[in-house]
Amino acid sequence: MGIDIVSGQLRFTYGTTALMGGFNFIVAVIGLFGLGEIFLTVEEGLKMQGVKAKLTLKDIAEVLRAMRKYWKTVVMGAVVGVWMGFKPGGATPASFMAYGFAKAGSSKTEEFGKGHIAGVLAPEAAAHGAGTSAMLPMITLGIPGSPTAAVILGGLMIWGLQPGPMLFKDKPEFVWGLIASTWTGLFLGLALVLAFAPVFAAVLRAPFAILMPIIVFVCAMGAYAVNNRMIDIWYMILFGIVGYVFKKLEYSMAPMLLALVLGDMAEQTMRQSLIMSQGSGWIFLRLPIALPLNLAALVIFSWPFFSMLRDRMRRGG
Repeated sequence: MGIDIVSGQLRFTYGTTALMGGFNFIVAVIGLFGLGEIFLTVEEGLKMQGVKAKLTLKDIAEVLRAMRKYWKTVVMGAVVGVWMGFKPGGATPASFMAYGFAKAGSSKTEEFGKGHIAGVLAPEAAAHGAGTSAMLPMITLGIPGSPTAAVILGGLMIWGLQPGPMLFKDKPEFVWGLIASTWTGLFLGLALVLAFAPVFAAVLRAPFAILMPIIVFVCAMGAYAVNNRMIDIWYMILFGIVGYVFKKLEYSMAPMLLALVLGDMAEQTMRQSLIMSQGSGWIFLRLPIALPLNLAALVIFSWPFFSMLRDRMRRGG
């Protein structure tokens, strides 16, 4: 929906200019995970009193033990995050992909979505990996892998620094200083989180009757601030209803979210490839990169079907 990226023609706007901008990813996320959760909580009749919550050294020790127990999940999340970070794909798709892999590889899938620690470790490791690795294409090629990297790229260009291979030769002290600052920032962030986590947990002490209207108001302000359009608030309500229905029917919202994130990039790169090949689809089956990646995607896409077929054959045998 919106303006075609190649021809500039309008698609699915139904004669109104309000739909020219299409659906914004942030608005969809606010509706799906913000309003959708609020609708579900109100229906379930959550108790209106606050919940006491605090963080102790015992809690931190339990998390460290869980990280040691689920070290494979943490490593898997980090690898997925790094891969999605330098592609670039972003922290949000990386988090959902890592969560999906962790859930698929767990023997306690019914506990996911209810506080299973592996469902927290995997997306967090992926988000941190994606955020850090997004700096790699920015420094080496001048291609930002995330909005944060794009802001840093703009700052470097303002100061007369051109990211790319020559930056390592012309300004090595800056490059290694930037890498060292990333490590320093990670440790400082860990210290700040541990110091202020009790403060954040204290928010749960506020009654839900007070938190709910505040959350709805903040969601509406966030949706409106994206493009300063009133229609985005209606989009937020629409996606909130969709999120509520998905939760009631126990559908996963991760595929929809990934489609919203990667859909624009997939369409843009596909159209660029077809322009390069003058409309020939064989460009997606060329060696040495396109064919292996598409075959791997086909295998991953077909894996659930073959797994189900294999289970049926085993039960039949």
